Amino acid sequence: MGYVSAVPPPRTHAEAPENKGGRRSVAVALLLGTLGATVVLLASGRIWARGTTPFGGDSLALTADGRAVTGLPAALAIVGLAALVAVFAVRGKGRLLVSGLLAISGLGAALTALFADDGRRALDAEAARTTADTAAHVAGLTHTAWPYVTAAGAVLILAAGLLALRFGRSWPAMGGRYERDGSPRTRKAAAVDPDRPEDLWKALDRGEDPTR
Repeated sequence: MGYVSAVPPPRTHAEAPENKGGRRSVAVALLLGTLGATVVLLASGRIWARGTTPFGGDSLALTADGRAVTGLPAALAIVGLAALVAVFAVRGKGRLLVSGLLAISGLGAALTALFADDGRRALDAEAARTTADTAAHVAGLTHTAWPYVTAAGAVLILAAGLLALRFGRSWPAMGGRYERDGSPRTRKAAAVDPDRPEDLWKALDRGEDPTR
């Protein structure tokens, strides 16, 4: 008479690397998005273009920061930050849309920083304001590296958006671990001592029948 031993099948851990990768992608996306937006906002406030304009027989130095040249990179960085937070507040198709907005904001900020106006118009306006001469124009126009730093920060935002598009479905939602299934919970009545009047009054205040 033979014996058959029931051997449980080996546990599979196929989903473990995916879950681990999902958790890791959350941290990486948060780091890239926050760092990228910070870089864009800071670099947009730096000097992007320099020049001079004739004034009283001499030359007057002029400068224009990134926000004077174009305010779009900074605005899109703020949009990207908002989208990065919103990714964890929505689920399903909403998360996909917000992830796309995050990626688009990074791409738009990068392209705007690289292909924006060269700063001549901003410096011309500064020359007219400084010299009180509407015909004043900038000369000797030069550029700094800050537009490229801004674009690099925007690429980080784009990378965060691409990670959200790729792994966002497995990311946790804001407050998801505290969510309940929505079923009504039965409220357990507190014990009432009939010999204690204060317990009777508390039960009445709670809407309970102290005589039960």
